[in-house]
Amino acid sequence: MSDEIKKPNNDDPAVVSDREAQVVAEDRAGRTWAYRVWTSAWFQIFQTSVIAFCCPGMYNAMSGMGGGGNVDPHISAQSSVALTATGAASYLIVCVPIFEIIGVRAMGLGGWTYALYSGALLNYANNGNGAFVVASGALLGLGSAFFWLVQGAVMIAYPLPHQKGRAIAAFWIIFNLGGCIGGFIAFGQNYGKANSGTISNSTYWAFIAIMIVGAILSCLLAPPWLVVRSDGSRAGHNPKLNKHDESAGNKFLRVAKREALSVLALRHEKRVIFLIPMFFAANWFYSYQQNIMNGTSFDLDGRTLNSALYWAAQMIGGFLIGAVCDFPWLSRPKRALLAWAFVFVFGNAVMGGGLAFENLREAHPADWIVFQSSEYAGPAVLYFFYGMLDALWQGLSYWMLGAMCSTPELGGKLVAVYKVSQSVGAAIAYQLTTDNLSGRKQFISNWCIIAITLVVAFPAVLRITEPTEEEARGGMTEGEKTDMVPEDFKKTAAEGAL
Repeated sequence: MSDEIKKPNNDDPAVVSDREAQVVAEDRAGRTWAYRVWTSAWFQIFQTSVIAFCCPGMYNAMSGMGGGGNVDPHISAQSSVALTATGAASYLIVCVPIFEIIGVRAMGLGGWTYALYSGALLNYANNGNGAFVVASGALLGLGSAFFWLVQGAVMIAYPLPHQKGRAIAAFWIIFNLGGCIGGFIAFGQNYGKANSGTISNSTYWAFIAIMIVGAILSCLLAPPWLVVRSDGSRAGHNPKLNKHDESAGNKFLRVAKREALSVLALRHEKRVIFLIPMFFAANWFYSYQQNIMNGTSFDLDGRTLNSALYWAAQMIGGFLIGAVCDFPWLSRPKRALLAWAFVFVFGNAVMGGGLAFENLREAHPADWIVFQSSEYAGPAVLYFFYGMLDALWQGLSYWMLGAMCSTPELGGKLVAVYKVSQSVGAAIAYQLTTDNLSGRKQFISNWCIIAITLVVAFPAVLRITEPTEEEARGGMTEGEKTDMVPEDFKKTAAEGAL
C-alpha cells in the first residue's frame, strides 16, 4: 500500500508520473483548442450535467407536479413501478455488460426514451391511453438505467479525490436546474387555468423538444481513455488493449459473466454492504412527496410552482453537500462524519415538520391548499425542504461511492449496485401508492427509513480513509487493486493507464 498524502484536500495538482505526463502531452500536442476542451474531465462532467438537465431534469419537472401533470396519480405510479422494476432488473444483467463493451456511448441508448415517455403522457392527457404510459415507463426504465450508469461513472471517477464533492455539487445544480426551469415553464403556461387539472399540450411539447436535445448530446460524450483530468492523468484505459477476437454475442456473454463475478466480489467491500439500505431508500420518498403530498393536496398552480421550488431546493442541497464533502480544512474521514451528521440531523428535523403537515392533510379534502391562499406558504416550504433532503441524501451516497474508486469501470459497478438498490426501493414505494396505502402510513415508512438506514450506514462512514498518493493522481484505489476487480481487468487497466 502506497504512502498516504499528507495534504489530500489542497487544490495543488497531484503528482503524475513523468512517463504518463509525456504520453498525454504528446497525444494532445497539435490538437485543436476545441478538442482539448472537449476531452477535459470537467467539460465531460459539465456535458453530462447538461444532458441530465435536458432528459431526467425535464422528467423530474413533470413528476414533481404529481401524476406526471395529470389528475390521476395512480397512472403515473403504475408507470413508475414499471420504470423502476425494469431498471432494477436491467442494471446488472444488461446495462453493465453493454457499458463495459461500448463505454460512455451507452448513454445514447437511453436519452430518447425520456422523450418517448413524455409523448405517452401527452397521449394520455388527450386520449386517456394509460397502457401506453405504463409501457413507455417500462422502456424508460431500461433507458434511464443506461443513463444513470454512465452518469454515475463519470461523476465519481473523472474528478480527483479532493474534487469529487465539487463534481457532485456541479452536476446536481445543473441537473436540477432542468427540473426547476421545467417547473416554472409549466407554472407560467398553466397559471390560472380553470380546467380539469392537467397541464397544457404545449407544456408537454416543450418538454419533448428539450429532451430530444439531450438525447443528441448523449451521443457526443468523449470515451474515457481520451479524457484528461486536471492533473494530466487519463480518466480510463483503452479497451482495445484487451485482446479478444470474438463475435459480439460471445463478447457480451464473456463480459456479462465477468461483470457478475466482479459485482459479487463487492461483498468483500464492507462499506458497500453497510450502504445498501441507504441506497434502497434514495428514491423511496418520491411517491409520497410527489403523488400524495403535492399531487392531492395542492391545486394546479400550487403543484406546478412546488415542482419548480422542489428542484431549486435540490440545487441548494447539492451545493451544500458538495461543500461539506470537499471542506478543505478537514481530512476525508472527518468530512465523511460531518456530512453524515448533517444529513441525519437535517433529515429528522424535516420529517418532524412533515408529521405536522400530515396531521393537517388528513383533516382536509383533496386539493385543499389553494395557491393564492394563506395556507399555501407553510406546506410549500416543507416541500422545498423535502427537495433539499433528497439532494443531501443522494449527494452523500455518491460521494461515499467516489471514495471507493478512481476508474470509470469500477465506478460503473458501484453505481449499478446503488441504482439497483434505489430502483427496488422506489418500485416498492410506488406500488404502495398504487395499492392505495394511506398517506400517513407512507409518511411513517419514510421517516423510519431515513432514521434506520442512516444508522446502518454509519459503520461505512467510519471506514472512509485518506486517499493514497496513487489514488489522488487518478490511479486505482486499494480496493480496485485487490479483490474488487477481476485479475484480467486489473492487468488491462494497468497496461492501458497511459
